[in-house]
Amino acid sequence: MIGKESPKRMDKNKFSYEWIETLPHLEGVARILGQAKIIGVDLEADSLYHYFEKVCLIQIATESASYVIDPLALRDLSALRPVLSNPRIRKVFHGADYDIRSLYRDFRLEVENLFDTQLACKFLGLRESGLEALLRSRFHVELNKKYQRADWSQRPLSPEMVEYAAMDGMYLIPLARMLEKELEEKGRLFWVEEECLFLSKVRFTPPSHTPLYLKVKGAFLLDPRSLAVLEALLEFREAQAQKSDLPPFKVFRNELLLELAMKKPLRLEELETAKVLSRKQIDRYGTRLLQEIHRAMAIPDEELPVYPREGRPDLSSPLRKRVKALKTWRDMRANHLEVEPGILMNNALINGFALKNPRSIKEMEGIPGLKKWLQDHFGREILAAQIEIGKGVSP
Repeated sequence: MIGKESPKRMDKNKFSYEWIETLPHLEGVARILGQAKIIGVDLEADSLYHYFEKVCLIQIATESASYVIDPLALRDLSALRPVLSNPRIRKVFHGADYDIRSLYRDFRLEVENLFDTQLACKFLGLRESGLEALLRSRFHVELNKKYQRADWSQRPLSPEMVEYAAMDGMYLIPLARMLEKELEEKGRLFWVEEECLFLSKVRFTPPSHTPLYLKVKGAFLLDPRSLAVLEALLEFREAQAQKSDLPPFKVFRNELLLELAMKKPLRLEELETAKVLSRKQIDRYGTRLLQEIHRAMAIPDEELPVYPREGRPDLSSPLRKRVKALKTWRDMRANHLEVEPGILMNNALINGFALKNPRSIKEMEGIPGLKKWLQDHFGREILAAQIEIGKGVSP
């Protein structure tokens, strides 16, 4: 097991971290963190190895110390709650969406005063926003790629694995300071801060009872009978994944089940000649898969699923013109700002504008997804783009 304080050396930078696996130690560290003005936070999880994913490591860094917390040994992380929820302490994450959801799902920990360095990069229009690329370009640090897909649920962790994890948190604070300065120079710091405020409120969404095929790329091309077969196969895979505590893709990849749904083999010989599955997969699951296909083939025609087509509203001609005008403005403005168009206005927000068709800044209120920074800085431009095309046309 990793020791409490292990001096490490990596890429010519000496640093040390504390390994925390007892409640008294965590409580002591929480008191130290509570005095900080800014902390960097990073997580490691095991979603690539388990069906029931969980947070396996939490790395927190101050400007002078680095801590690696083992939640598998501690389980109770309530000592961190006053730190993470303290609005006076800046919390720096990189790509915070998954982390925020996971912290709340596993430990009911909420984060206030968030700054997401990946989001900052996108609003700066940086081409590379991955942490590995940023550490390389800004700090000349190379992370060991072999740990990117490591199983963080294993214990004990090697010192090298913990070094890799600790390095991420160590550079988050200086990275945030660089990006904040660049955002201020461009007048976009408030934009990111408001986006981060919304991001800090995201929560884990438990699996719904919607059809599994809705998450499979290419399923919309299937006819109803093939769709029924695909759903039956997906349900079987889900049950096997839960039983084995494996991610579903490690039981069968989506592409394999999609192909089986189209070919619909009904006998073992047909399953073998289809050459979709490996010999090992056929030996282990072949009989059950055939049972599921037979079950789906027996569903009456009137009970077959139909892929939903109501993804977008049926846009009338005036609506389509407003959407086109808004996209034209969005793309032009994004190009001028040197950011991706979706960062400025995503398609859902554009549709919201077109449907409501506001004629004033005040009428913009209530449009889903509209942030104050966009309304304040670009509201009049958006109105001009939409009103010009919509003159004389009723909503």
